[in-house]
Amino acid sequence: MRSRTTHAQYRTRGSLLASGAVVLALSTTACFASKGDVRVLQDELRALRSQIAQSDTVRRAQADTAMMLIAHTNDSLRLFSTRFAAFQANVSGGLYDMNRQLLQIQELSGQSQRRLQELRASMEARNEALAAAPAPGAAPDTTKPPAGPGPAQLFQVAFDQMQRGSFGVARTGFQDLLEKYPKFEEAPTAQLYIGQSFAEEKNAAAADSVYQLVANKYPQSKAAPTALYKYALSLIAQKKNPAARTVLDRIVKNYPNSDEASLARDLLRTTK
Repeated sequence: MRSRTTHAQYRTRGSLLASGAVVLALSTTACFASKGDVRVLQDELRALRSQIAQSDTVRRAQADTAMMLIAHTNDSLRLFSTRFAAFQANVSGGLYDMNRQLLQIQELSGQSQRRLQELRASMEARNEALAAAPAPGAAPDTTKPPAGPGPAQLFQVAFDQMQRGSFGVARTGFQDLLEKYPKFEEAPTAQLYIGQSFAEEKNAAAADSVYQLVANKYPQSKAAPTALYKYALSLIAQKKNPAARTVLDRIVKNYPNSDEASLARDLLRTTK
């Protein structure tokens, strides 16, 4: 009875040992397969890291090249800006000198014209004195009214008042001249001075109206482009730049060879 039991136990134990060996073998095989997979995965990761590192190197090189190009471009732009600024300064200086010379020429021309007016006024005064003087031995004629001043005298007196700052008195003198001698050759200039007298009194509306009158009434006179240029400057001072550009264009178109046309072209470049 004991012998049978022992043999049965031995058979059970053998079966258990055999089963354990199989499980151990399978477990060992599973462990080997997992380690191989890990190695393959590690190799793939190493290869991926190497590719990423190479890509980063290429990208860094590309970025460095791009930064160098940007730096060169910035240097070129700075150099261009410096040269352009120098060019603008030279052009502005040249335009300033040109405008100053034109104004000096205008001033000299104005002085010459004033000198001529003085001579004319003096000649008119002499002629009036000679006409009024009686012949030798003759009694003076008291029936004739005394002769009044001529147009040159009236112009000179009114202009002298302008120079003294008596703008209202000067304006009255020029208006008197235009009423008595509307065909006087300096009538356009007298009308222009009337406009300037209003401008000196800060009456821009009246001055602008007279400037336009000069250009419309005496379009062929030398006073016309001057009046239009003063009108344009008045409009710019009033912040009416579009209207000022229209007037400046008119000067350039209608009086292209005048000094005011050169000044108008310069203003057109800076007036927006």
